[in-house]
Amino acid sequence: MSVEKSTPTKDGKCWVFRCRYKNILGETKSYRSGRFKTKKEAQEAEVTFKLKLTDKCNYNDLTFKDLYNKYYDYQKDKVKNTTMHSYTARYKYLELLNKVKLSDLNYSHFELWKREMRKTSLSDSYLNDVLKLFKILLNFAMKWYGFNYNSLYSRITGFTDPNAPVKDEMKFFTYDEFTAFINAEDTLLFKCAFQLLYYCGLRRGELLGLTWNNIDLFNKKLSIKNNLVQDYSSGGYIITSPKTKHSIRTIPMPDVLIDNLKELKRKNQNVYNFKDNWFVLGYDKPMTFSRLRDRKNLICDKAGVKRIRLHDFRHSCASLLISKGANITLVARFLGHSKIEETLNTYSHFFKSDLDNLVSTINELNQENQNSFLNIF
Repeated sequence: MSVEKSTPTKDGKCWVFRCRYKNILGETKSYRSGRFKTKKEAQEAEVTFKLKLTDKCNYNDLTFKDLYNKYYDYQKDKVKNTTMHSYTARYKYLELLNKVKLSDLNYSHFELWKREMRKTSLSDSYLNDVLKLFKILLNFAMKWYGFNYNSLYSRITGFTDPNAPVKDEMKFFTYDEFTAFINAEDTLLFKCAFQLLYYCGLRRGELLGLTWNNIDLFNKKLSIKNNLVQDYSSGGYIITSPKTKHSIRTIPMPDVLIDNLKELKRKNQNVYNFKDNWFVLGYDKPMTFSRLRDRKNLICDKAGVKRIRLHDFRHSCASLLISKGANITLVARFLGHSKIEETLNTYSHFFKSDLDNLVSTINELNQENQNSFLNIF
């Protein structure tokens, strides 16, 4: 096989690959691909074509388990370790289909699997995550091995419970509620933790992954470069990159947080062998999710405010910024969202009062115009 340049198309596609291969009858055939925009695209298409040739003679014998193994091997050098862990965890609930041949896989298998999953205690949310992996595997089989699951795919439905209670609106602390909460916290370590969540809108993994190297106390800046993920299989943790490339960000910090972080660092520096690569919350080992969660619940009860999740501190930060008229583009950057639409879709309900204010503004303008007209007379 070879990748080479050819006569470009009108839209600039000029890269192709050529090869000779034997079909299932043993006949030698020549193949020339269509044109691609870049050399990399042509090389990737070449790899795809080669894999299809390799499996051409025996793909009908592939089982669902074989498909998963091939997908796992394909992805392991392309995605984070945490994503690979999620594949492993979710696939446990697809093992019922392990021995089903891909050539036989149909809607009856899906129905059987779904009925069995309904017997488990798993939440609809998690079952839909497992279903998402199932659909990913179907797409992989169609793209790489030529299977046609369009009919099956179109009939797949998610897990929903018609009797499930309607979810409450997103919970968050108002500024007054957070003030009551933080005033009830008398331990400097946790005070810094909750202020980082509230004032900086951090995800909990971003918070627990912070080291002193990430904090510039002089310039009052915070760099989010790490994400801590609990590894429940080993009882430990994994440090990985943040959720997306846009989650890697540097943001300013308010003075009240800076003052507390300075004091916390002074105390930590008294610990023998202190290093700047130690975790802000937890010295050379990070604080656990459960410890932070339990402390949060304790202080909520002590302050007499409603209990919210750790992630709701991030929502509280967004609410505070939006209510004070912050530019939505800047809010998206501050929170590390990939797109402004993500911010708008997530926090659209925070704009409800603003809609009323818009109507009030129009009414005021109309009243001013009416008064000006009357003044003419």
